[in-house]
Amino acid sequence: MLKEQTKLISQMHKLWDILLTAAAFMAAYFIKKYLLPEQFRGLLTGPNYYLVLLLIIIIWYVSFSLFGLYSLYKKETYIKIFWNLIKSISIAFMLMILFMYLLKIKDVSRIMIGVFFFLDIVLLALSKLSIYHILNRYWRRGIYFRNILIIGSRDKAKDVITAIESHEEAGYRVIGCLELRQEDIGNYVYKDIKVIGTLNDLRKILLENAIDEIVFVMPLIKIENPQLCMSIAEEIGIQTRIIPDWQIYKLRYKPEIATIQFEDFLGIMTMTFYTTPARHIELLIKSLFDYAFSGIAVIILSPLFLAISIIITLSSKGPVFYKQKRSGVNGRIFIMYKFRTMTFDAEEKRQELDELNEADGPAFKIKQDPRIIPFVGTFLRNTGIDELPQLINVLKGEMSLVGPRPPIPEEVEKYETWQRRRLSMKPGMTCIWQISPDRNQIGFHDWMKMDLEYIDNWSLWLDFKILIKTHHAVFMGMGR
Repeated sequence: MLKEQTKLISQMHKLWDILLTAAAFMAAYFIKKYLLPEQFRGLLTGPNYYLVLLLIIIIWYVSFSLFGLYSLYKKETYIKIFWNLIKSISIAFMLMILFMYLLKIKDVSRIMIGVFFFLDIVLLALSKLSIYHILNRYWRRGIYFRNILIIGSRDKAKDVITAIESHEEAGYRVIGCLELRQEDIGNYVYKDIKVIGTLNDLRKILLENAIDEIVFVMPLIKIENPQLCMSIAEEIGIQTRIIPDWQIYKLRYKPEIATIQFEDFLGIMTMTFYTTPARHIELLIKSLFDYAFSGIAVIILSPLFLAISIIITLSSKGPVFYKQKRSGVNGRIFIMYKFRTMTFDAEEKRQELDELNEADGPAFKIKQDPRIIPFVGTFLRNTGIDELPQLINVLKGEMSLVGPRPPIPEEVEKYETWQRRRLSMKPGMTCIWQISPDRNQIGFHDWMKMDLEYIDNWSLWLDFKILIKTHHAVFMGMGR
């Protein structure tokens, strides 16, 4: 699946470059026709500029594919990326002139073509500089890494670790290894990776750390109860891989939730137990849509953001945005943004109101919360407008548009083990619970089951329906 995902991302990146190139051509056409000084302004009507644009799109597409513009940015310096870009555009430019000569396309403005050449380099260079810095910042923060826990620490463990190191583009990071014996804890397996516990610590380690996958490299015959290990991972919602050997018969385990697939993992064949939807390409499309939609929405809604910021500032003392730690995918901690709808000392007053809590379970909710800013806070919460700054979290890759709502870490600590599985998918701005007519009367247990139902039945179509119904919920003022 990694190969298909990488190919799709490269194609999307290439499509973006082609769109920027077309935009540069159209901008050059507009500049030459309307914006240059009068003695240079204007274009002849004879040349077919639509044909020229089509020619550019075809030639540029081929040229972009030949110069390594879509290799892993982490392995390249920006100077090298920029140099490859210059070479690619220059070769494409010469090929364009050659084909225009062969196709007898005459009287095309040289000034316009020169402006296009300059604009194309500027737009693509700025685009790749932005992508380069954003991706490297995310890599440094570990946002795009999938954390792996390895069961075993011998030769097979070293093979998996070296395979991960040689495939940086896969975005995997080994957290540590587990062994059978207590005395092995602390032993180094490979470079700085060491044994961090025994199999008896598996549940504790999974609950206290952001683990995305478990890889069994230890022969199953050595494990006293491999079924227990598998059931713990499945209940929490952690994806599990097994490197098969002839003792696979010892694992007489039938998953209740997970689906089983045999697949290539960085050149190693594994049996994989997926506790979340295994539709990798659809999930990638979901992520791409999240970034595109949230980016456009932030730009369009910026005047609304400014107006709300002014109103909050005039209505109550304190910051415009409310920032709170939340638990993301598999327990990753991030800062979630909202428009502040409560008084600046709301957190300090929280303990005084614990006895008025109307929600069951670890959640906290009061129907008539005295901390809410009169009128302004109520309006923002009822309409859900206070949630709009979470579009920034979506842009940062911490949230999705649709998914289980992100809980605070203190709530997660009180979860039962089966409830932890709701963290196995990226949290969202809206979910099934939020579009329910009786959302404010739903108990904590039912809320958890609804989130797990969403995970088990996820599809792009389900996300689309939830987004449409969310608009209805906003207009009806169903928030609280």
